[in-house]
Amino acid sequence: MGEGSVEQVLSLLTQRYGSRRWQPADSPLSVLIRTILSQNTSDTNSRRAFASLLASFSSLEEVAAAEESEIAACIRAGGLGEIKAKRIKQTLQEILRRRGKLELDFLSQLPLPEAREWLKQLPGVGTKTANCVFLFSLGRPALPVDTHIFRVAKRLGLVGEKMSVEQAHQLLEGMVPPQDIYRFHILMIEHGRKVCRAQRPRCPECVLGELCPSYEKFTAKAAPEAQLARGAQGKVE
Repeated sequence: MGEGSVEQVLSLLTQRYGSRRWQPADSPLSVLIRTILSQNTSDTNSRRAFASLLASFSSLEEVAAAEESEIAACIRAGGLGEIKAKRIKQTLQEILRRRGKLELDFLSQLPLPEAREWLKQLPGVGTKTANCVFLFSLGRPALPVDTHIFRVAKRLGLVGEKMSVEQAHQLLEGMVPPQDIYRFHILMIEHGRKVCRAQRPRCPECVLGELCPSYEKFTAKAAPEAQLARGAQGKVE
């Protein structure tokens, strides 16, 4: 893939899935807690866990003062309840210690690199989690790179095979025009879930096939597998 590849990818994915426009999700603090809950689980489970947390405590200040076991009991639907309960409690307490109150709206006034470093000093907050806060709550051009985006970007040759996720965050965020970061994030995830899957990617259905350096490799691999499957089916019949 040569010059202008990000623009080509965005154009083709938009044609396939439609455009995506940013809408504010929630306060930065709520998005931070929701993102912690989303780690290593599905969106459905993390939403259920967050709703349970809000229903069980009258405020996040109350969550910060609660026992970890109480928090864990509320968020069990999101998986890894004990680990996430500890992380949430520590995060809330650290924000209170550093700011004197539980709010993160001030981050919108800081330069993005400075704001990101502030968040990354919180317990268990890495680049992806920080970028989720900026992108989904504040509409700032920070790109979270999840497993789908990382996989699709590697197959497209946008990032190197040996590049780490942390390096991919920095590289991709610099490649995608700021006004397109939200659309790129959403469309790459959708494409990764529906077509460019981790196992058995559906390359014949891919709108990016002509741009993708991995296309021939995966289609060549799929051909003998399909032939074997047809042979097995014929034997059964």
